[in-house]
Amino acid sequence: MPRQHFDTLDLTILNALCANARTPYLEIAREYGVSGAAVHQRVQRLLASNVIVGSQCLIDPATIGFHVVSYLGISAKPGTDIEKLVASLAEVKEITECHVVTGRYDIIVKMHARSNEDILQIIQERLRPLDIASTETMVSFREAFNRHLPIENEPNK
Repeated sequence: MPRQHFDTLDLTILNALCANARTPYLEIAREYGVSGAAVHQRVQRLLASNVIVGSQCLIDPATIGFHVVSYLGISAKPGTDIEKLVASLAEVKEITECHVVTGRYDIIVKMHARSNEDILQIIQERLRPLDIASTETMVSFREAFNRHLPIENEPNK
C-alpha cells in the first residue's frame, strides 16, 4: 500500500483522535475553523481508505483483576505449523497480543494474569499441551510508555 499524504486538516484530525479518540468532531472543527460536517466527511474518508482502522475502549487490566503483565518468548517444536499454533494461542483469553517474529523465538505474546501463580498455571495447563518446545517468561514491572507513531508528511525531497 502506498504511503498516504495528508493535508493539514487530515493531520489535525488524526492527531486529535490519537490524543483522545473521544474528541468530538465539532471540537476539532472549531479548532481548525471548518464545519463539523467537514470533519465528519474527512473521518469517513480516512476510515474508507483504512488509515483509521477502528477505535477501542481501553480498560486498565488491574481494575478487572489482572495485576501482572508478562511477555512470553515461545519456541515451537520443529515442524510445527505456526499458523495453527497462533490459532491455538488465540484461544487463551489472557493473551492479548501475538507476534510471529524472527530471532531466538518463533512467537512473542503479551499475556495478562491475576498473579505470578496464575502465569504458571496458564503455562502448565494451557500452553504445555500445544506444539511448544520452550517458553521464556518476562514479567513487566510497569509500562514505561505506550504511544502512537507520529502522524506527519514526509518532507519534500
